[in-house]
Amino acid sequence: MSPDDDRNDGLFGGSGETRTRLPEGEGGGDDVYGGTRRSTRGGRTSSRGLVTVVGVVVLLIAAIAFANRGGDESSSGGDDGDKAASSPTAPSGTKPEGGKTGGIASGFAKTKQGAESAAANFAVPLGSAEMFDKNKRNAILNTVMAPSSVAKFQTELDKAYTAPFFKNVGLNEDGSTPSGYQFISRTTPIGTKATAFSEGKATVEVWCGGLLGLAGEKSTKPVTNSWFTLTMELAWIDGDWKAVTHSQKDGPTPVPGDDRASNSDEIAKAVEGYGGFTYAR
Repeated sequence: MSPDDDRNDGLFGGSGETRTRLPEGEGGGDDVYGGTRRSTRGGRTSSRGLVTVVGVVVLLIAAIAFANRGGDESSSGGDDGDKAASSPTAPSGTKPEGGKTGGIASGFAKTKQGAESAAANFAVPLGSAEMFDKNKRNAILNTVMAPSSVAKFQTELDKAYTAPFFKNVGLNEDGSTPSGYQFISRTTPIGTKATAFSEGKATVEVWCGGLLGLAGEKSTKPVTNSWFTLTMELAWIDGDWKAVTHSQKDGPTPVPGDDRASNSDEIAKAVEGYGGFTYAR
C-alpha cells in the first residue's frame, strides 16, 4: 500500500492480504460501487462466451497432460534451469516454502525460484491493511525485511502513515476505520521474474494487482483496483530470503473490461469471505 497517495503508488504498493498454492482457510441504485454494465459492441458478449469455452478446453487438456506425466521424477525437479524459462508459469515441483513466521510464508529454498516465491509472498503483507496499524506494520517489517533494513523502513513509514494520509484514503486521523465501513487493502501477485541471481543475492520483480478503498454505502473512497510492479532486492540471511530494499512502478495495466462494478456490500462480503493463498513460483 502506498503512503504517497490514494492510488497506492508508494513505498509498499498495492493492497493487501491474499496469499496461490493451497487455500488457507448486484446491486446498483445510488451505491457508489454501483453503476451499469457498459454496452457491448460487435458481438462482444458472444465472443467472450467463446473465449470462456476455449479456456475451459485448454484447462482440461492441461489437466490430462499433467495426469499423464505419472510419477516421472525428472519432470518435477527443483532445478531453476531452462525449464523455468521455457515454462514460466508452471510450478517447479519443489516445495516453495517451509512454514510460516507471524502468518507470513517463510523457509524458502536457496534458489532463483525460492527467491521469486519469497518476493511474491512478501508483497502480500507489505500491501495489506495491516500496514496501517503501527504495531502490525512493525511486525511485518521484522518478518520480511533484512535486520539491517528494518529501522530505516520503520522510520520512513512512520513519517508516511500520518493523519493527512489516513484521511486521504478515507480513514480516521488515527488510522482506524470509520464506523459502518470496511477498509480494504489487498495485493495479489500475478507473476514474478528474477532479473538478477547470484549466491545469496537476488533481484525479483513482482507484477501485482491491488485493491484499495473504503467499502460502505456512502463511501467517498470506494474500492478501486490498480496494477503495479514491485522490485525487491533480496539477501539470504540466517537460512532464508529477506528483503533488503524495495521499489515500485506503475503497470503493466490491462485494458478494463465491461464488467459491472459491484456494490459496497458485495465487495465487503467478498473480502471477508475469500481467504488468501501462499504464492509459489
